[in-house]
Amino acid sequence: MSGVSTTSGPLRLGSRGTALVPSALSRRLAAEPPHEARRAFQLARSRFLASDRIDMGQLAVELGVDRTSLFRWVGNRDALLSEVLWSLAAPTLDHADAETTASGPDRVVTLLSSFVSLMIDAPYFREFLRREPSRALRLLTTKDSAIQRRYIAVTRSLLEEEVAAGRLASPLPLDDLAYVLVRLSESFTYADLITGEEPSGARAAAAFSFVLGPTRTEQLT
Repeated sequence: MSGVSTTSGPLRLGSRGTALVPSALSRRLAAEPPHEARRAFQLARSRFLASDRIDMGQLAVELGVDRTSLFRWVGNRDALLSEVLWSLAAPTLDHADAETTASGPDRVVTLLSSFVSLMIDAPYFREFLRREPSRALRLLTTKDSAIQRRYIAVTRSLLEEEVAAGRLASPLPLDDLAYVLVRLSESFTYADLITGEEPSGARAAAAFSFVLGPTRTEQLT
């Protein structure tokens, strides 16, 4: 899985999620010539970044089409929101990866905790969580959408890279370890919605460090 690539070379970390867990909408967005879905998606994404609610009826009006056409292009509102959310998570993962100079378990801890902090600090993201908490948790933390499955796939590919380089050795199957790390990430990113506590990248980092402690190769030799 870590070898996910195109003819131009390995995919960046954030882009691997879509490649490993594609959706009907992601395939339309990647189509050439551009599918009409791309225009609808770009408008929805700009609305989300402006902290506006994505309303399918309003989108259809602004695009000059009927609702039936819009739903045929992008699917239902959940499908569109999921793709918009991942389109923002992917470059955030790439940024966290680019800023990380560590290797082995430290790379995983630094990258994932940075991602948590960046998402916590994103105003458009926090506004969505405030405005639609139940929908947000369903789309972000369950398998009802592709988001969690993509995040797990990306995390697994990150772990695989470090294992392949001899810098990490997991006593758990990588699928299980990736799942645990993602659930920890979700717990601290959405702590206010789940437990009423403040979201915290620092606490996420401590939890990641604890879980990944046994994966340090120097402890297993």
